[in-house]
Amino acid sequence: MGILKDCINNKNTNSIPVWFMRQAGRYLPEFRNIRSKNTNFIDLCLNPNLSKEITLQPLKRFKIDAAIIFSDILLIPYALGQKVEFEKNFGPRLGDLNVNDILKVSDDEIKKKLNPVYDLINKTSQDDILKNKDLIGFVGGLWTLLLYMLNKQSPKKGNIDFFSNQNHNILIKKIIHTQKLHIKNQVSKGASVIQIFDSWAGLLNQDKYEDYIYKPTKELVEFIKSLGVEAICFPRNIKSYKEFCQTVKPNAICIDYEVDPIEIAEKIEIPIQGGMNPNFLLLEKNEMLKNAKKYLDIFKDRNYIFNLGHGMMPDTNPENVKILVDFVKEYK
Repeated sequence: MGILKDCINNKNTNSIPVWFMRQAGRYLPEFRNIRSKNTNFIDLCLNPNLSKEITLQPLKRFKIDAAIIFSDILLIPYALGQKVEFEKNFGPRLGDLNVNDILKVSDDEIKKKLNPVYDLINKTSQDDILKNKDLIGFVGGLWTLLLYMLNKQSPKKGNIDFFSNQNHNILIKKIIHTQKLHIKNQVSKGASVIQIFDSWAGLLNQDKYEDYIYKPTKELVEFIKSLGVEAICFPRNIKSYKEFCQTVKPNAICIDYEVDPIEIAEKIEIPIQGGMNPNFLLLEKNEMLKNAKKYLDIFKDRNYIFNLGHGMMPDTNPENVKILVDFVKEYK
């Protein structure tokens, strides 16, 4: 294992660990080449050979410390039988949700549908390029998955009022069970760290946090820890990262770019990841590095993993990524 896990476990490292959300993606010409020949996104995620190639593309370019599997959080609703499609210039579009049908889906059926993901992890974890590096698996947070499954597309504005749904609690139990199954299978095949992406945490009213974010995420974190690996949580735009960490107790917390990093450094004791605005990679070199240095300086005396406060932008110049990674690695 690599310095990412060392950092999460509060060990001293020779350099600051660095990786990026969406580090394998549309900003890389080699990814665009594969994507142009594979128009169905779900099928691409479920092609172990191509998804392995995509997962490792950024490690062949940059001196980063971890790979994150090329996959998607919406493979869970897909595995539960809900139709999931990705439309160009729109994003994910999900089919109608039939809770009774979802409840009938067996663990064997789920595993069969997601086996290509586990095959990807098994193949990737054994690649020489990952020697002394970590392989990150992931799941979506309960709240974010619920939003997609019930809203049937990306939520853009405000809350979705589905709290009176009569099948709600039993659906939650099924989703959490499926999340655990997916996590367990990822770890068994070689994932050394699991990140929980609650991408739409910022849309939830605080009086609902306990039921839809804190309680289910804590359950997942405890499950991940029981498997002997570390849990990183990314509750994007949540109102209080401090309260989240105190309640959920992840091994590390990933922060978004709208939160004040100085406040985070003062209030949070566990290892911290991320924070920098992805748009800063679109700036000229000196301005980009100035913003990166701000985060490096603030977290200089902390166990810190350099990352962004959200995923890499599609129009990012790969050369800027290389410059940024080298800058982080040389930072003292």
